[in-house]
Amino acid sequence: MNSGTFTPALAKIIATVSVGFVVTQLDVTIVNIALANIGADLHASVAGLQWIVDAYALAFSVLMLSAGVLGDRLGARRMYAVGIVVFALASLGCGLALNSVTLVASRALQGIGAAAMLPNSLALLNQACGHDPKLRARAVGLWTAAGAISIAAGPVVGGLLIAAFGWRSIFLVNLPLCAAGLFATFAWVPKPGPAQSALQTPSAQHAHAAQQTQPTPRPRSVDLPGQILAIVALTAFTGAVIEFRPLGLAHPVVFGGFILAFVAALAFVTIEARVAAPMLPLALFRRRTFSAAVLFGICVNLTYYGMVFVLSLYLQRVRGYTPLQAGLAFLPLTGGFLVSNVLSGWVVARYGVRVPMLVGAVIAALGYGALHLVDATTPLVGLLLPFLLIPSGMGLAVPAMTTAVLASVEKQRAGTASAVLNTARQAGGAVGVAAFGALVSGVGAGHIVSGMQAATAVSTALLITGLLLACLVHPHPHAQHPQPGNEPGPRAV
Repeated sequence: MNSGTFTPALAKIIATVSVGFVVTQLDVTIVNIALANIGADLHASVAGLQWIVDAYALAFSVLMLSAGVLGDRLGARRMYAVGIVVFALASLGCGLALNSVTLVASRALQGIGAAAMLPNSLALLNQACGHDPKLRARAVGLWTAAGAISIAAGPVVGGLLIAAFGWRSIFLVNLPLCAAGLFATFAWVPKPGPAQSALQTPSAQHAHAAQQTQPTPRPRSVDLPGQILAIVALTAFTGAVIEFRPLGLAHPVVFGGFILAFVAALAFVTIEARVAAPMLPLALFRRRTFSAAVLFGICVNLTYYGMVFVLSLYLQRVRGYTPLQAGLAFLPLTGGFLVSNVLSGWVVARYGVRVPMLVGAVIAALGYGALHLVDATTPLVGLLLPFLLIPSGMGLAVPAMTTAVLASVEKQRAGTASAVLNTARQAGGAVGVAAFGALVSGVGAGHIVSGMQAATAVSTALLITGLLLACLVHPHPHAQHPQPGNEPGPRAV
């Protein structure tokens, strides 16, 4: 069997881990379509709706790094299965929620399950492909495509489910998906050990056998102080931003939240610089390309997640669309990623990572600028141009950004770099929903329109910032070996 050749066993594993990616990404877009119905049924304010979205994103982002470490210690297969079970139970809780508090708590539990699934699904792919880079690239490409399709289909699927069965069905639909994923995990994903090599090509098996002679590194331990401080800092900051508009800066919850977030963030950075196994290796940020690409990712996710939240309210509360109509209106916005993602790979191969990041940032900024002109009376066709430009720019830039991050670190640190990038992007998305949601909070369609226009102005400015950050990225990044005395790692206490 030649390098890069698929086996039936590998195809089954790709299908299995793609289930986890599909449900985690589906819940990002499908919930936004249901916000108007959830708010009406549970009497939730805009701030309450923000918490319903952000409870998932916050738990997802702050626990992802630790979930990857637990996967290394306890086994990726076991952690992936646990994540599926937790996500299924949480989805049931969401579907049966009687009030917004219960729904927010269940959404946070969903985020915990998603955090366990996502990094460990990639770890299972990596194990299945062994040391065959071509095979791994193709497998990850199929895995990514499954997530992209679920994001694009989410609004339409959500609209159909809500029209037929009500908003609770968007959560209950996860139960059969999770059941299928759990069954496939135990049936198709082998336990760690010699059986794993049956999935690999001969060249990969040879490399795997050769590596067995090398000492196995001891798995890292969970950075519990860092994990707790990360949760406190991000949750306090997001909560303060959400409650800023309805309560005001002088309110103890808001003012105290900002102070707590600052203190926790300062303590987090201090601890991460000193512990032996940091949750967030700060040494990675000494690399200009890595830092610029991660900050670029935060700008992209903050604007997109925040705008999707705002647009869902605009389409249903201002334009009076049903969930299905809103889902269909979203289709160009989410479906545009499919074409541009494919094009990005060709552009990166030909021009390097900087060009698609620069061009993508410009196109997305133009899209947000065009969206700034939209008001309550704008015809639907007026939304088409920004709804195509925004995903086209992002779809061109994001794969290049990811490549820049992975290429800027040593091969053995690629998993950590990827986890840091995904964590930062999810955190940026949570802050985006909090900040842009605060702009549209208020009574009446006028508040939503004016808030949306303010959010598009902020988004345009952030994409221009992303353009400047892209200028700092090396066109063809490669890992730099640390200079003596400047090695990645903890400082002495």
